Amino acid sequence: MEVRSTYKYARISPFKVREVTREIQGLPVSAALDLLAFTPKKAAFLIGKTLKSAIANAENNANLKPDGLVVKEAIVGEGPTLKRIMARARGSASQILKRTSHIRIVLSDEIAIETRETRKAKRKTEKRAAKKDGTGEATQDAATAPDQKSAKPKRAKSRKQSK
Repeated sequence: MEVRSTYKYARISPFKVREVTREIQGLPVSAALDLLAFTPKKAAFLIGKTLKSAIANAENNANLKPDGLVVKEAIVGEGPTLKRIMARARGSASQILKRTSHIRIVLSDEIAIETRETRKAKRKTEKRAAKKDGTGEATQDAATAPDQKSAKPKRAKSRKQSK
């Protein structure tokens, strides 16, 4: 099930917010909150508020536990731009664009959370299966290993430092 939350008209440029949203996409909710807590940017604070709102929506509206949620999407759209004028030399004026953004976060419980422990366990089961079959990657690596050891290692090229 998907749950979403939107923060509209945030007074920050979408370019600045996208930098932070790229980091949290695909992460479990707990890891995303930790990452946002230690990111020293205004965008991280705004995204954190939106993420907490999405978690609350999941708990209250969809009866989901936050432990199994993953950030499926973190999208930043461009909101309306406030146009202001600044006085310049000889009676002229220049325009100041104050950009706004819409932050949308979608959480899902359908994506499997992959942690280090699950990856490690998965690798072990794959190795065991390969050994039982006899035609797995482990046996092929062992067959090619002596050939690689007998070959002479290539020397790294040294660079002359120019002054």
